[in-house]
Amino acid sequence: MSQLWKRKAKMPEVRNFTLNFGPQHPAAHGVLRLILEMDGEVIEAADPHIGLLHRGTEKLAETKPYNQSIGYMDRLDYVSMMCNEHGYVLAIEKLLGVTPPLRAQYIRVMFDEITRILNHLMWVGTHGLDIGAMTIFLYAFREREDLLDVYEAVSGARMHATYYRPGGVARDLPEQMPQYSPSQWRDAQTLRALNTPREGSVLDFIEDFTNRFPACVDEYETLLTDNRIWKQRTVGIAAVSPERALQLGFTGPMLRGSGVEWDLRKKQSYEVYNQLDFDIPVGVNGDCYDRYLVRIEEMRQSNRIIRQCVDWLRANPGPVKLDDHKFSPPSRVDMKGDMEALIHHFKLFTEGYCIPAGEAYAAVEAPKGEFGVYLVSDGANKPYRLKVRAPGFAHLASMDEMVRGHMLADVVAVIGTQDIVFGEIDR
Repeated sequence: MSQLWKRKAKMPEVRNFTLNFGPQHPAAHGVLRLILEMDGEVIEAADPHIGLLHRGTEKLAETKPYNQSIGYMDRLDYVSMMCNEHGYVLAIEKLLGVTPPLRAQYIRVMFDEITRILNHLMWVGTHGLDIGAMTIFLYAFREREDLLDVYEAVSGARMHATYYRPGGVARDLPEQMPQYSPSQWRDAQTLRALNTPREGSVLDFIEDFTNRFPACVDEYETLLTDNRIWKQRTVGIAAVSPERALQLGFTGPMLRGSGVEWDLRKKQSYEVYNQLDFDIPVGVNGDCYDRYLVRIEEMRQSNRIIRQCVDWLRANPGPVKLDDHKFSPPSRVDMKGDMEALIHHFKLFTEGYCIPAGEAYAAVEAPKGEFGVYLVSDGANKPYRLKVRAPGFAHLASMDEMVRGHMLADVVAVIGTQDIVFGEIDR
């Protein structure tokens, strides 16, 4: 009996072991494989393994004319599509020495901010889902649908728009917003309610969205900001000091969440951001909760910017792309009836255009941070070298440091707060 008691009283052994997190894990946000060194439930080291998605975007872009690689940029961070296009198109414009018309610049800024809201809605929905809050996912995707309809209205695609072009944008904003069709799943009253904001132009629809979106953000905050479980999962988790955030190469909400007021839209202004009124939200403690608050406030600020762009675009009609057919295609009407226009069209879409030899770096404040494109031209019609500076790459590199000493469940919160999308990391 005494031997049995001794055996029962013996403490269980706790030993270190290695745990594979991903690459098929639902919270890995892409094909991330994390190898975790665990001491019981506590993480001692995290080793991110990338390379499972690699598509060679930068090398592919070096084999194609400049204008044929715009669509590749959409597929890098496939939640922030037009912002990626923007960085690439700005780099081309720097080397060409061209400036798009003012109306095109306002349209670009408006769609950059629509993209920022799209990104943050996806982020808050999936981050909530990862750490136990399911309802926020359903709320956030309700508003995403409206904005994806705007994408579709201007480009024909819900995600990979290829809407920005060197010298402007592909087309002006349509005068009619597409409407829902009658179907067996909607009664007449529901259909009328859905189509009421869609009776005017795309600008009318976007303006209606900006009127009702602040109340939607209030709803997200009601669900999360003071939620006891949400705060237990995010407050004090993966805190990063401002000095360390700068050393690690953080940008975007990851840097601002640590209290560093750095935003390329203000500090290295591009397009018409210096004409617009908005604030830069910053955090205090640099933890997951602060980064959440920063992104929530960014949605409100983006809404402000979109509203200002809508007002300006209403009052100022004009061209949305350069009138130089070496870079912008002639209209379909001209192309069908004028031989010279047909030649321009054919040459532009088969050979593209040659860019003077040189190099340029252009960066935009993408939703996840600084998205930059370094472009080297040797005078040909395709890049000699293209290098993408993806914000998520630097953030993932800090994973080991951010999760050390935390519990296994906190790894999910850290992946969520970094807002990782693997297209740009594994390019």
